[in-house]
Amino acid sequence: MADTEIAVALVTGASSGIGRATALKFGTQGYQVALVARTVSRLEAVAAVIRAGGVQAEVITADVTRAEEIERVVDRTMAAFGRIDVLVNAAGIISTGTIDSTTLDAWDTMMNVNVRAPFYLMQRAMPHLIRSQGSVVNVSSVTGLRAFPGILAYCASKAAVDQLTRCAALELASQGVRVNAVNPGVVLTGLHRSGGMTEAAYSAFLEHSKTTHPLGRVGRPEEVAELIFFLASERAGWITGATVSIDGGRGQTCAR
Repeated sequence: MADTEIAVALVTGASSGIGRATALKFGTQGYQVALVARTVSRLEAVAAVIRAGGVQAEVITADVTRAEEIERVVDRTMAAFGRIDVLVNAAGIISTGTIDSTTLDAWDTMMNVNVRAPFYLMQRAMPHLIRSQGSVVNVSSVTGLRAFPGILAYCASKAAVDQLTRCAALELASQGVRVNAVNPGVVLTGLHRSGGMTEAAYSAFLEHSKTTHPLGRVGRPEEVAELIFFLASERAGWITGATVSIDGGRGQTCAR
């Protein structure tokens, strides 16, 4: 078992995008990191970078829509490190669909990945977070705060993440556990392509996003990771229940 005095971050979605950048950020700050995603080769690549910095990393492949695998994730993290100080729920999916075109299966898949998994991970990790007086950071979206057309289930799932964050923060404050969320705008990750966008459509989407984000560009995963790390750190020790926008001003505009 690792030195239990060294803090531990458990990060889902750690093989790519915001999750990967977050795992690397915690690793550079001396945290031991439990890396969770479905693709072992990508996780091993992230782990290798963290280990090269002299920090332990545990690779855990899991499908977070399966309750027994979430239980295994928490158990494996505790077996490897003996504690959990930070839980970052960064795994997520997106797909298009309107009120009339979204199938029930598509709705359920979105809710299972984006809402049910963070809820159950928080629930299973909670005894350990209480023991460490730790914190949770959920990765939500600008779509949790604002309505956007054509991604109905995604918007609803992220609004649910925001309310889950607030309710859990209220319930756990007396036990010393803080719960916050970040709400990014468009960030340069593989999220939209994995959601079905072609390369041509994605390139056009990124170009259009320069006009929909008042700061004139999309975000970088490392920028979101910096905010996540701050919210998890003692410097944010008086912040809980917050849903913090990091969106280049996207949330201040009308849908276009």
